[in-house]
Amino acid sequence: MTAPAVAGTPRLLLRLEGLALFLLGTGVFFQTGLSWWLYAILFFSPDLSFAGYLAGPKTGAAIYNATHTILGPAAVLGVGLALDAPLFLGIAVIWAAHIGFDRMLGYGLKYATAFSDTHLGPIGRNRAGA
Repeated sequence: MTAPAVAGTPRLLLRLEGLALFLLGTGVFFQTGLSWWLYAILFFSPDLSFAGYLAGPKTGAAIYNATHTILGPAAVLGVGLALDAPLFLGIAVIWAAHIGFDRMLGYGLKYATAFSDTHLGPIGRNRAGA
């Protein structure tokens, strides 16, 4: 069974939104004055959620999706603003930039059917029909 996926112009627009989020997050990080080492170290840290797939595709998708929606960075950003804490702001925009980077490349939120089934279409070897 093929997982449903967005296609055509809506898919292009979602990928362009990803590009915008990546550029905006990276630009805002620059404004924080925090070390670029922090950016480099944390940029791919949301991908540690891949480990959830060791427990199966349903658990893996849930964990991956929890770390690849803008809800987490938005919450961290809110805390950073409330506490006037630049480190929280930096972490939030790095996280958001990562999510944007993934979307820009076509890596969408996962369905519980398989790692390769995303809302932006199949990835990896299964993308032949995409």
